[in-house]
Amino acid sequence: MRTTVTLDEDVAAKLRLEARRSGRPFKQTLNDALRRGLLESRRGSARRAFRVKARDLGRIRPGISLDDIGGLLDRVEGERRR
Repeated sequence: MRTTVTLDEDVAAKLRLEARRSGRPFKQTLNDALRRGLLESRRGSARRAFRVKARDLGRIRPGISLDDIGGLLDRVEGERRR
């Protein structure tokens, strides 16, 4: 199938570089890259959902508030934070 595609300059440059490196025509390089990308996007949707296991970290020290993130960062990172 013949069609017109507008590529971003950085993408076109990477494709040209890959075509030169591999010795394959630009058209074949573009088609192979699209196939790999489409195959990878299908694989990505089959992955299991990432789960975080909650753990009890104990009691919060007196004077520390988890509602004041800025204050918490100041306390942990000190002068380096700014």
